[in-house]
Amino acid sequence: MRTVAARIAGPGATVDEAVAALDADPARNIQGKEAFRDWMQALADKAVGELAGTHFDIPEQVRRIECCLAPTSDGGIYYTGPSEDFTRPGRMWWAVPEGINEFSTWREVTTVYHEGVPGHHLQIAQTLVRAELLNRWQRLLSWSSGHGEGWALYAERLMDDLGYLEDAGDKLGMLDGQAFRAARVIVDIGMHLELEIPRDNPFGFHPGERWTPELGWEFMRAHCRVPDENLRFELNRYLGWPGQAPAYKVGERIWLQAREDAKARKGAAFSLKDFHRDALNLGSLGLDPFKAAMARI
Repeated sequence: MRTVAARIAGPGATVDEAVAALDADPARNIQGKEAFRDWMQALADKAVGELAGTHFDIPEQVRRIECCLAPTSDGGIYYTGPSEDFTRPGRMWWAVPEGINEFSTWREVTTVYHEGVPGHHLQIAQTLVRAELLNRWQRLLSWSSGHGEGWALYAERLMDDLGYLEDAGDKLGMLDGQAFRAARVIVDIGMHLELEIPRDNPFGFHPGERWTPELGWEFMRAHCRVPDENLRFELNRYLGWPGQAPAYKVGERIWLQAREDAKARKGAAFSLKDFHRDALNLGSLGLDPFKAAMARI
């Protein structure tokens, strides 16, 4: 993040200085919820158009995604899958907090890839298409957070690998998202197990104290640049859903390892497109069954 910050705000710039420069750039800010929704839609459609037939085999039914403003205002971002007959498309929802009317695009490019294509929309909608491979329970009801959210984080990194985050601001947004996901692993485990914060922790953060929600809030604010309105929603989610936040990072590691293992097994015959197709065709699995299945492909 410091390396990218220097590209944005000059040599020696801090991450916070780069964030301030990005937030002050009119070209990276959108006024109004509807305009922001339209920006998301355009980016999602562009990703579908460019990835179909190149890095993914995207079925025709899956090439439609709809970006929506959620009826709630709690700060959440989520995806809902299409209906079984695809008359209702997959949808990306943004629950904009009350009073928020300005949006920084550099923070959200990677979120669109996470929720849309090649993230949850491709993953869930492609599974739904595969009636010849998967039963209705596998296509409509089966879900493992580690597998599903791990894929979405893998998709964010993949878009960087494919050159879609060459803009320094968009790259910083992805890296800040990764920092956010790493920080909440510490907070989730610490709060739910009521652990003592290590006395020699590298941040000098409240050594020897026991984790509380209040310390979780302080730690998260120190280690990511997520707006407070969204961060409060996130912390409340961790309090009510133990283990879900760490599942993202565990799942991402297993997806990345599965790709490296496939490369090692297949050598010159390895195809990234084939790897993605074969992996997604398995549907949602627990992480151990997923690893076992991928080893057989």
